[in-house]
Amino acid sequence: MTTSPNATSSVKAYLQDLQHRIVTALEQADGKSFLSDSWVRPEGGGGTSRLLEEGNVLERGGVGFSHVMGKNLPPSAAANRPHIAGREWEAMGVSLVLHPRNPYIPTVHMNVRFFTTHAEGEEPVWWFGGGMDLTPYYGFAEDAQHFHRTCRDALAPYGEDLYPRFKKWCDEYFYLKHRQEPRGAGGIFFDDFNALPFDQAFAMQRSVGDAFLDAYLPILQARRDMPYGERERDFQAYRRGRYVEFNLVFDRGTLFGLQSGGRTESILMSMPPLVKWRYNWQPEPGSAEARLYSDFLVHKEWL
Repeated sequence: MTTSPNATSSVKAYLQDLQHRIVTALEQADGKSFLSDSWVRPEGGGGTSRLLEEGNVLERGGVGFSHVMGKNLPPSAAANRPHIAGREWEAMGVSLVLHPRNPYIPTVHMNVRFFTTHAEGEEPVWWFGGGMDLTPYYGFAEDAQHFHRTCRDALAPYGEDLYPRFKKWCDEYFYLKHRQEPRGAGGIFFDDFNALPFDQAFAMQRSVGDAFLDAYLPILQARRDMPYGERERDFQAYRRGRYVEFNLVFDRGTLFGLQSGGRTESILMSMPPLVKWRYNWQPEPGSAEARLYSDFLVHKEWL
């Protein structure tokens, strides 16, 4: 399976447009504007980070586009294909994390990306990756069901087996092994995907990216005006600590970005603004906080 420069340009154009459409919709929902920070990577490439801090709805939200390249692919990025380590490589994607102020609105993550490597005399090796996942603090079953249904419907035209596969992959990937708990209520995740011809694989990635606003904005709108107090904010800050732990210890994108000399500010804009850790804290039995653990931080079939 090969790609052409025109195909790579088409992926880049789609990703830049996706970033613009998502930021525009989020600005309308929040009422405040994202700042725009374009940057150049000395080793090759660059990107644009769009960030909103202290918004009306979003306490912190980042939607980043990057297109970077290098001469020597790190072995950590070629774990599934050790023969491509050391090749010239090119990576592009849109990645976002939204941390709402209201604890009844879940945090959400979405990423769609494209990766290709080149070596003289060899066919390019390419793949797509991405997905989205929901991290509630106070869970609502209808929110998780809506989110998963939207993910399933986005994938359905490209194979009925994709949602079950990618849902399971998400459950296994976004799992804090040292805590023995999922990061949230899941969603879909895929990586190293080139099982379809390029045009179909690219169409599938577009379907996932385009589904994000349909998956998340109805949840945000339904929960944004729910009243909350210090107890809920305190629990939100405690649970955000799990988000930090996962991103810094396990997340492949974060680790690859840091190891490949990426732009630290852009890589770490997924971090929540306020976080707390407590020693051996446990929720009160029967509480709303306890129900997050019993009903949402479990692997289950939401549909």
